[in-house]
Amino acid sequence: MSLSALTPSSPIVLIGAGKMGGALLTGWLASGLDPKAVIVVDPKPPEETLALLAAHGIAHETSAPAGVTARVLLLAVKPQMMGTALPAVRDLIGPGTVTISIAAGTTIATLEAALGGAIVRTMPNTPAQVGRGMTGAFANPAVTAEDRDLVGALLAAVGEFGWVETESLIDTVTAVSGSGPAYVFLLVECLTKAGIEAGFTPELAARFARQTIVGAGELLNQSPLPADTLRKNVTSPGGTTAAALNVLMAEDGLAPLLVRAVAAAKQRAEELAG
Repeated sequence: MSLSALTPSSPIVLIGAGKMGGALLTGWLASGLDPKAVIVVDPKPPEETLALLAAHGIAHETSAPAGVTARVLLLAVKPQMMGTALPAVRDLIGPGTVTISIAAGTTIATLEAALGGAIVRTMPNTPAQVGRGMTGAFANPAVTAEDRDLVGALLAAVGEFGWVETESLIDTVTAVSGSGPAYVFLLVECLTKAGIEAGFTPELAARFARQTIVGAGELLNQSPLPADTLRKNVTSPGGTTAAALNVLMAEDGLAPLLVRAVAAAKQRAEELAG
């Protein structure tokens, strides 16, 4: 479904215009969303978001507007603010509204109790800020096929997305892709430190490490080959890469560390969800 399904009389109401809310809004506009079909509710959005709103003539409210029924209500507030936000937006819900939440730890049951109706729980990640996001989504039974198409169009505007079959898998999404960018950034930090230990200056080590990860990511993005094939293509038998991989792929190497890291993140996500 095209974002043209959203109109001034059947709008998307975005609650929260911080980093992720702003990233989503930027992606929607780039995908052809009519600026008059979106209302942003945020008492104090960042300066860059205010500039975006002004440049496109987007309606900005400091609290939920009266007399508006949202086609899509997207909750982009911090989890600790949900208790205050949910009662305040209840009047925006109509029979045809689908609510999307991007708040970690806020369950479908909590959203259903406060708002009712069609609800989609999602977990995007920070690369959405540059249109390279990965978002997982789970829908309650009230979400229609048309709702799914519209939600998909909204999420695809900032990268890739995928539906999961059970709500518990949102915790796995959180652990793998939601937290995943931090794992990659840590890899850059570690590779930088290793470069310094091997003789680079800090500045040169940071430059080589950063661009290596950026370049490898773009190669992975553009290549149809799976990651293991790309790895093997770099690895000559008995060569330098093979020597390094003998360490990284040892029984106590990178793979078991990441399994433990993802398990820890998933457990924490489950704890936050109660």
